[in-house]
Amino acid sequence: MQIGLAVGDVRGPATLEAVVDQVRAAADAGFATAWSSQALGWDALTTIAGAGAAVPDIAVGTAVVPVPQRHPMVLATQALTVQAAVAGRLTLGVGAGVGVMVSGMFGLPTDRPVRRMREYLTVLGPLLRGESVHHHGETLTAVGAVTIPGGVSAPSVLVAAMGPRMVRLAGELADGTVTWMTGPKALGEHIVPAITEAAADAGRQAPRVVAGLPVCVTDTADDVRARIAEQFALAAQVPEYRATLDREGAAGPQDVAIVGTETGVAQALTRFRDAGVTEFMAAPYGTTDEQNRTVDLLAELAR
Repeated sequence: MQIGLAVGDVRGPATLEAVVDQVRAAADAGFATAWSSQALGWDALTTIAGAGAAVPDIAVGTAVVPVPQRHPMVLATQALTVQAAVAGRLTLGVGAGVGVMVSGMFGLPTDRPVRRMREYLTVLGPLLRGESVHHHGETLTAVGAVTIPGGVSAPSVLVAAMGPRMVRLAGELADGTVTWMTGPKALGEHIVPAITEAAADAGRQAPRVVAGLPVCVTDTADDVRARIAEQFALAAQVPEYRATLDREGAAGPQDVAIVGTETGVAQALTRFRDAGVTEFMAAPYGTTDEQNRTVDLLAELAR
């Protein structure tokens, strides 16, 4: 199991220069991938384009870009531009978005998320390969092609998937999945077997399974978990995460986050490897000192 490092907003407010420094530090420490999330701050793709161009020695990815706000022709253009900027090192992670945010902030429909994602991926894949599309579907219309000179390759595409139908879709039409706030039980018993079977049925290669969680190496675990519970409270309430937390037997994000001493964190990570996770995306959590201690351990484990 490889270990990647989350950079940017998920670790707390940071200037663009600071995010580039985080990516450079991740590369120097030997992490597999630097992952940028789309939140309410920096644009994930633009950030990773700048940081990835400045730091050439690490793979980069988005985890994830919500797709309802971006037509697939727009996203394909953005993704291929980033792919060119980072010399083919991009993994494009996409997701349906949190429903209450998609509808409440943007006024966009959130019904039939699996149907919408199926149409989206059906169009996005060919566009990323430089092919023309002529799609008039139930939820999406897309006609045309994206032309990027220079023979830019299509990035690997991962889909944020936790529910059974979305997991199977990710195995069928994408290169794998990337999860957030999902523990080893839900991954090992539900997500990994289902996506692996779906990929095999579709004649695709074994899927990538990237699992993301806050990680904090600390001697005051109860205090850190209390802070995580407060900061990520939304995840305990919305259905997209609530169902997965229930499968794990977790009351909230504080129960699936990896928090503890160096020994405890290392032991926790082995459970994700044993569950079939191919890359762990660690989001260092806490104060600067806590994050530095966490990154030091993770870098040792990554080596």
